[in-house]
Amino acid sequence: MVDVSQHNLVPEHTVLDEPERVEEVLEEYNVEKTNLPKIKRKDPALRDTDAEVGDVIEIVRDSRTTDQAVVYRLVVE
Repeated sequence: MVDVSQHNLVPEHTVLDEPERVEEVLEEYNVEKTNLPKIKRKDPALRDTDAEVGDVIEIVRDSRTTDQAVVYRLVVE
């Protein structure tokens, strides 16, 4: 079976472990945690992470205009 999370087109997914960092992100975007876009816990990109429901995931993608684009997702069941 192919490990999708290791494919070169899948961006880096990191769990934000520090509550202070999560609060910084929420304040920066002026949103509640539940207003973040969602990602399912069983998403293949999260296979190698220890993400649990309620965690915030930081996704770093390559971008043609800004070199890197950072987005955040809330893990849901």
